[in-house]
Amino acid sequence: MKFINLLKKELRELINAQMIIGLVVSMSLLVLIGGIMGDAIEDAVSNSGDVYICDQDNTEFTKRVIENLNAMGYNVNEKSVTKEDSVEILEELNINSLIIIPKGFTEGILKNNAASELEYISRIKSTSAMASLRDGSTSAIESIKSIISNLLMQEGYGLSEADITVLENPVNLKEVTVVDKKSANVSASTIIGMASTQGMIVPIVIFILVMFTSQMIISTISTEKIDKTLETLLSAPVSRLSVLGAKMLAAAIVALINAVAYMIAFSSYMSGMLGSTLDTTAVIGEALTMSDILKELGLKLTAGGYILLGLQMFMTIMIALSVSLILGAMATDAKSAQTLVMPIMIFAMIPYMISLFMDVNSMSNIVKIFVWLIPFTHTFTAINNIMFGNWPVFWGGLAYQFVFFIVCMYFALKLFTSDKIFTISLNLGQKMKLKKVKKG
Repeated sequence: MKFINLLKKELRELINAQMIIGLVVSMSLLVLIGGIMGDAIEDAVSNSGDVYICDQDNTEFTKRVIENLNAMGYNVNEKSVTKEDSVEILEELNINSLIIIPKGFTEGILKNNAASELEYISRIKSTSAMASLRDGSTSAIESIKSIISNLLMQEGYGLSEADITVLENPVNLKEVTVVDKKSANVSASTIIGMASTQGMIVPIVIFILVMFTSQMIISTISTEKIDKTLETLLSAPVSRLSVLGAKMLAAAIVALINAVAYMIAFSSYMSGMLGSTLDTTAVIGEALTMSDILKELGLKLTAGGYILLGLQMFMTIMIALSVSLILGAMATDAKSAQTLVMPIMIFAMIPYMISLFMDVNSMSNIVKIFVWLIPFTHTFTAINNIMFGNWPVFWGGLAYQFVFFIVCMYFALKLFTSDKIFTISLNLGQKMKLKKVKKG
């Protein structure tokens, strides 16, 4: 019986209004994120059957290939091009990928008994996981190979050793990847795979820094308030502005040291990852390192890029610190201090999860506005904006973060320069108990 009473007491202390509200908000946000990602995946899948083909050979054989492709369920859109440059071709047609069947394709297969070259041009606008779900061109290429093999077997001629070789691999694929105004003879999957490594590591680092700095300042303020040392400190012959400034600066210095350490380690990590040489299965022509390819496409962070990323990371840390100052002042005990970091964690988790799987810039306007209103979003998407040259979005986000920080610091100053700092709390459970006592 005593054990049951003790258990009830512990549950009453743990299951409070803050915990229930935090749980409801967390579940709602996760459902929201799931809905956003589900809509994006559904949209990507709905376009996965769209294939754009330019048949420059224009023979009976290539027409049969396209007819078979349509019969397999692909929505084949035939295009004609007047440009030669890969970037200009995609801009002229206003599409993100194109399969080109060059002149002499049929002759190479039927008369020369050799694999013919098929060209695949694709544009990358993001390194998110959803970037690989652009359209059905990738799977269509494999289907084209299968169709050609079947058509060759249906011709009915005697199969020599050379014919069998052609049947096994009837097409040599030349892949060209376009990023902004630049192009390189490398597969899009290779680029996305390596570039997304940068896009995955940085958000993890940012999330850790935000949580670390927030927990640090909330613990400091709440502990001093609970132990009554904050009251003594603010009553000392030192301006409260100086006290607040010292706390902010100390936390910012510690956070900045962590940010610099993480960035140095990240730079070293990426140098090792991108230093390996690619073979000719990934790059058409002379084998190059992944670092050279990313640099050619403008996807490798320069020293200036690291500085800009570090600047936005610093602004994120300062926002987390200013919000944590206000939240830490609302703590009434050690348990409530632990739960006060939840709002920051939730609003850091939303852009963190979205940035790993989706490109915020490609989302619907309503969802995009909601996500951009979260100040942490701009840092989680910073590396993508820097790599792909989305400078208006980057600088706009940095300006928004600065304004958000100034507003938060204004409220923090108002709080610390008044006596509300000693009485303010967010203990909803205690307030409900007091109301019941008064009614009784």
